Amino acid sequence: MARFNRREFIQSSSAAAVSTPFLITGTKASGNVLGANDRLRIAVAGLNGRGRSHMDGWLGQENVEIAYVIDPDESVLSGAMSNLEGRSKGKFSTKGVTDVREALDDKTLDAISVATPNHWHTMITIWAAQAGKHVYVEKPMSHDCAEGRVAVEAQKKYGVVVQHGTQRRSDAGTAGLHEAIQAGKFGRLKIAYGYCCKPRGSIGTKAVGMAPSNLDWNLWRGPADIEEYHANYAHYNWHWFWKTGNGDMNNQGTHQLDVARWALDTDQTHPIRVMGMGGRFQWGDQGETPNTMFAAAEYPNGQFVFFNVRNVNYKNYHRQVENEYYFEDGGRIIRDKYYAKGSNEAQSISYDPGKVTPGGNWGSFIAACRAGDPSLANGNALDAHYACVLGHLMNNSYRLGEQVPFNAQAGGFSNNSDASEHFHKLHDIMSNGVGIAEDGAEYTVGPWLSYNPETESHVGDRADEANALLKDPRRTGFELPSSANV
Repeated sequence: MARFNRREFIQSSSAAAVSTPFLITGTKASGNVLGANDRLRIAVAGLNGRGRSHMDGWLGQENVEIAYVIDPDESVLSGAMSNLEGRSKGKFSTKGVTDVREALDDKTLDAISVATPNHWHTMITIWAAQAGKHVYVEKPMSHDCAEGRVAVEAQKKYGVVVQHGTQRRSDAGTAGLHEAIQAGKFGRLKIAYGYCCKPRGSIGTKAVGMAPSNLDWNLWRGPADIEEYHANYAHYNWHWFWKTGNGDMNNQGTHQLDVARWALDTDQTHPIRVMGMGGRFQWGDQGETPNTMFAAAEYPNGQFVFFNVRNVNYKNYHRQVENEYYFEDGGRIIRDKYYAKGSNEAQSISYDPGKVTPGGNWGSFIAACRAGDPSLANGNALDAHYACVLGHLMNNSYRLGEQVPFNAQAGGFSNNSDASEHFHKLHDIMSNGVGIAEDGAEYTVGPWLSYNPETESHVGDRADEANALLKDPRRTGFELPSSANV
């Protein structure tokens, strides 16, 4: 049986160039063998927001069947079923279920795509791998650091394809830019900078009460250690609570965090120290996560990742959902233009396309599944883990932070001129743009936390507190297996 490695696949003109009599959707758990023309049967878990995009994505792929749609909200589930039936042209065969385990028990199911709230992402990834199913999982793959490692080990053990929903990983242009940076075309990279600056608004406060009858509250919360329901959980504002979401740092920000880490030297995994600061300004609502944040992480080779979150709207809001690159010689790349040290004159840059599996994020996943080759995933489980942990550590520093007066000295970056410069830019926006007054306002400033990339644990000052945040408490029945026994 022919098998294709990543290099051989990428060198082919397209996914269609892969042709063998039989293809293994090949997992150690299932061992399913499909004829080359057989349908790949996929389930979609979580049907709001990104879940609708997942359904559209899979329907756009040749010879792919949406076998199941899954959601604990019967109203949402019914709506998705009606939508699919209307698009089925008389060949409707999708089954709607509320519990993901029912779909995973189907031995004829090949893959699952996960668009649930964050606290479910890793649990479904692990269960699916154990059941021999390939996984396309929305960002962030993990809700905490510990479960991300277990997901990585599950992928290794069961040999399934796991692809992270970081679509930039399927962009040959971004891949090519990073290959050029890593080859030294612009000098040595000093700082990879990511921005998640998009306006959002207050979520207000919702009273604790009974979950609506159409929502299976037990299934919705799953692993999350929460008891009381309020309407800000379902169906979107769960992003802004620590037990279910990760704030915009590891929401939209996961895309830009992943791009920033991807640009570093290829031998870098986790940072060795990290800090985060910011606040939840103006809104006075029920949310817990910051709407404003500056964070920094230093890697073993001395390179840094900086990150900026700005959600509070104001007149002339500067929207930035992008990445920048700063080099040791003072040059920088901003919006795909190069600026030499001290110059404001933009120069065009060119580089060859980088190595990605063709087909975009949806097509590349299907190609990887059909080839039974996890290395074809654009954004594999290990890269997903590294990116997600970076955001988790930044958030955890913030969560251990102390209140300090809202002023330009709040960050305490006297020994890091680059961090000081970029924090001052953020502070100027919050002060002069948003209009936050120094009198009475405060930043939450987290400590610099030291981290051991090999043991994936904190060391040094405040290590005990920081390590306690690496793994969330979980509800009975949704326990996290150990990495060794996944």
